[in-house]
Amino acid sequence: MKWKLLCMGLVLAGVMGACKQEKAPEVVETPEKVAYETFVEQFADVKVLRYQIPGFEDLTLKEKKLVYYLTQAGLSGRDMMWDQNYRHNLSIRAALEKVYANYKGDKNSEDWKAFETYLKRVWFSNGIHHHYSNDKLPAGFSPDYLKGMLSETGAQLEGEAFEVIFNDADAKKVNKKKGVDNVAASAVNFYGPDITNAGVEAFYAKADKGPEGRPIETGLNSTLVRENGVLVEKVWKSGGLYGAAIDEMVKWLELAQGVAENDQQAKTLGLLIDYYKTGNLHTWDEYAIAWVNSTQGNIDWISGFVEVYNDPKGIKGSYETIVQLKDFEMSKQMEVLSANAQWFEDNAPLMDEHKKKDVVGISYKTINVAGEAGDASPSTPIGVNLPNNNWIRQEHGSKSVSLGNIINSYNNAGGSGRLKEFAHDEEEIALEEEFGQKADKLHTALHEVIGHASGQINPGIGQPKETLQNYASTMEEGRADLVGLYYLMDPKLQELGLVTDWEKTGKAAYDGYIRNGLMTQLIRIELGDDIEEDHMVNRQWVSAWAFEKGQPDNVIEKVSRDGKTYFKVNDYQKLRELFGQLLRETQRIKSEGDFKAAQDLVEGYGVKVDQALHAEVLKRNEQFTSAPYSGFVNPVMVPQTDADGTITDIVIEQPETFSAQMLDYAQRFGFLK
Repeated sequence: MKWKLLCMGLVLAGVMGACKQEKAPEVVETPEKVAYETFVEQFADVKVLRYQIPGFEDLTLKEKKLVYYLTQAGLSGRDMMWDQNYRHNLSIRAALEKVYANYKGDKNSEDWKAFETYLKRVWFSNGIHHHYSNDKLPAGFSPDYLKGMLSETGAQLEGEAFEVIFNDADAKKVNKKKGVDNVAASAVNFYGPDITNAGVEAFYAKADKGPEGRPIETGLNSTLVRENGVLVEKVWKSGGLYGAAIDEMVKWLELAQGVAENDQQAKTLGLLIDYYKTGNLHTWDEYAIAWVNSTQGNIDWISGFVEVYNDPKGIKGSYETIVQLKDFEMSKQMEVLSANAQWFEDNAPLMDEHKKKDVVGISYKTINVAGEAGDASPSTPIGVNLPNNNWIRQEHGSKSVSLGNIINSYNNAGGSGRLKEFAHDEEEIALEEEFGQKADKLHTALHEVIGHASGQINPGIGQPKETLQNYASTMEEGRADLVGLYYLMDPKLQELGLVTDWEKTGKAAYDGYIRNGLMTQLIRIELGDDIEEDHMVNRQWVSAWAFEKGQPDNVIEKVSRDGKTYFKVNDYQKLRELFGQLLRETQRIKSEGDFKAAQDLVEGYGVKVDQALHAEVLKRNEQFTSAPYSGFVNPVMVPQTDADGTITDIVIEQPETFSAQMLDYAQRFGFLK
């Protein structure tokens, strides 16, 4: 799962795939001026940043080749994510890019500016639906204007693919709302347009689920379509759906295998190659086990059809890749969490039958990203915990990573304006400024290392995607958040040397979480809309439940001052107790597969928005020019060769513009048509 930077008012805030602290600072503040090296540009609700790759220059040539081959493999699969997001995305992108590159008309007109902004938003979202809200992006220009540019440049876009840019069809990429046919109402391209909830449920009820107690992730790597009246899976593999892109990936992965750092790493890459060639989900599990146990070396990676957030049924995995270099200093500091994982499990406020008796194999590293693609780019997580298959996690453990250079880039682009606007008082501001970054990093680590690894499902109970269905993702993210929140106010953190003042660190974390969950994250949605994205939903249901249950003791106070609303935590220890109670209940829901309780919690606390408060938050936010979403261009790896074409070095260059990188990617990695 992924942990994305999501909290506002915290310099870092984040919640991601088992965890996608899906897919950046969700709301990060930008000062008037930022370092050129970090900031690229801003458009609509997005700002684009750069990141460095600390330590790359210290790698051996063999290690640099490994990183290079892995990043090229990842980018070669880029188009799969575009097609997964929507069936017309690739056609639309190709036409818009041809117009952008070849149009000779007036580029100072409002129409052209709207077109350029629209294309950049499409690039950022890997398609025509917003990367976070899932709503279709508004064009801002007329159909006739686009027709004229298509004609002038010779670009082709007709029929439904043209019309959908401007009409109301396929308005939501992923629709998990209660009371609708979630599959039919979602434009995401995991299911044919004529397939419904009932069809998906009936098909997968009969599908092979693997050995008892060790189920495969059934349906993870395929599109479900209807052929001759019968539902069939089109598997993503060599020779199958997406075969052209996967074959190119395999070519680079085989080169990477040839320069692996050790035998275990080479074996793991071999299994990944076999999986991409065959599409066999048993091989995917073999790979995941090998990958978890591949802990030696300086280089690591994430690759596959991984996170299921984009599937309204929580079955299909979105393509992603992240190539990583170990950050030795930070990793050493954080290994203490992994070493003490059993203590955290034993002392969690869970029912005894829901606790793991033997927490195994959790590894936690701070890494520096060397390249990302698919669901991890341009909008990126700040932390990841994998694999997602519960039985593998229980028997073999998991890997958790914190993306150090991504977090640093976010921090370098940060400011304090929104914090001062929405924090209750000077004490809250001071706590955040002194302890907020440490609190955020620890919450990410606790969420990933302890949270996603904690608890167990009762015997005979199905996987959450089967039992909790469309609520599975938000329940899992909320559960992991609650583990982190519970322990952020524990003196054990200071005993372990992770903080200098556990109480103030915990207070900063609680202030920021409540401030964001009840108020500031609302700048991400339009007035009148419900909250729908899983991480935003989980932050609200955690915060709103704690607010309501703490009312008798005034644990969290809603304050009105000078026409502005604030939320003030009056009793941090009682708030911790409330987080513990809610953690116990969310683990029970997962362990017992209690769909009704999950539905009541999410729908009762996480979806609906106080419209008056929302309008106020949007009004107060108007003074800030910083975009609420951030993402990244990737550094460019350029091989240096001798006269014989042998690679002698790999050098890093930074792209000048977002548009240049997107056009370059389309040309070099456009393997699907």
